Amino acid sequence: MFTGRVIGTVVATTKDRRLVGSKLLIVQPLNLKGEAEGYALVAVDSVGAGAGERVLVVTGSPARLAAMNADAPVDAAIVGIVDSVEIVSTAIASSEATTDSRTRTSPPESQGSEPSLDSDQKTAK
Repeated sequence: MFTGRVIGTVVATTKDRRLVGSKLLIVQPLNLKGEAEGYALVAVDSVGAGAGERVLVVTGSPARLAAMNADAPVDAAIVGIVDSVEIVSTAIASSEATTDSRTRTSPPESQGSEPSLDSDQKTAK
């Protein structure tokens, strides 16, 4: 499952009979920062999503089940409309070696022995 943004629609007046009545939308996958990532794909809409909305997408067999037809030729389906996303940790696996001041385990030399918390960490505790 991943999040994406609806960026368009597909109209196909001639299509497989198992897709008749299905709304087809173009979805751009998003990374955790909400930025476009990867290639856009066509997904069957099972929740009534619209242009510009952030959505939850499933692929593979779960997509066929979401389309309410287990033998439909469906690779991706929209199964939810996202209201909000909250990331509670900045420790996201990455191939880049980065340091975030909020994940510091030892205090900087200029401060005392207690590490400081930024406002995000104070509200999370």
